[in-house]
Amino acid sequence: MDISIRTRFELSRPLDLALTLGPIGQGASLRLHDREAWRATLTPEGPATVHVVHTDGAVEVEAWGPGAASAAAGAAALCGEEDDDTDFHPAHPLLADVHRRHPGLRLPKTRAVFEILVPTVLAQKVTSVEAHRSYAALVRALGEPAPGPAGLTVPPSAAVLAHTPYWTFHRFGIERRRAEVIIRAARSATRLEEAAGMDLPSARQRLEAFPGVGPWTAAKVALVALGDADAVQVGDYHLPHTVAYALEGKARSTDERMLELLEPYRGHRARAVRLIAVAGIAAPRFGPRMPVRNIART
Repeated sequence: MDISIRTRFELSRPLDLALTLGPIGQGASLRLHDREAWRATLTPEGPATVHVVHTDGAVEVEAWGPGAASAAAGAAALCGEEDDDTDFHPAHPLLADVHRRHPGLRLPKTRAVFEILVPTVLAQKVTSVEAHRSYAALVRALGEPAPGPAGLTVPPSAAVLAHTPYWTFHRFGIERRRAEVIIRAARSATRLEEAAGMDLPSARQRLEAFPGVGPWTAAKVALVALGDADAVQVGDYHLPHTVAYALEGKARSTDERMLELLEPYRGHRARAVRLIAVAGIAAPRFGPRMPVRNIART
């Protein structure tokens, strides 16, 4: 039976655990409830499962596996304790209202750069349904059972993915281009993980130096793995329209206009975007929906 490590930390301010961990994405490696979460991850010391429970004014932590100590030590950052929004004072009525109604919304920091990169690459230029399905299949096939009692699966390691031929990814609905981005990144995973110890501008530069990792992918990784509150996903198909619709009532926009609208919140632009998402706002869609592809037919 796996031996567990128990600890706890006091909260410095309100916490909404579900909203905070939501951007990580649920699946075989994360089980998320209102005030409780289970997460399987691969730490530098090995696989681990961490269980966090939000109680009154504190978070109770229990972790299992060879990486239990690292997972337990990182639980506070995971729950947004290192996220600082003290100088975020949105003037726009919508942002101010959502910010007031959700004081426990924080930005997580997993510090697992490669682990976040893989599902982000899989989300490039496909529907969210297709991306989630592909990642779930990849984790089930190439991951390993997580330690502890939750029955989760640890995402496949960089060592495994680095030696997986691209055609194996076809089984998961992943074409050669995205597969090769992941394989190349896996072969240089050490350099990717170094981003977690850099200042944010240098980390973003490091991420974008990898082939197939542009500003959109780097921003999504930086938001979740590094807790970057200013990471704006330039190049997203829907985001400029959503931001413009929320902040100025226009159904169509551009990246350039989105950045202009978010400029007053520089340093917290990703936080502003997250508040818009939490508000449930989306611009009207006038064109056809992107079809879900079948890679077996291509």
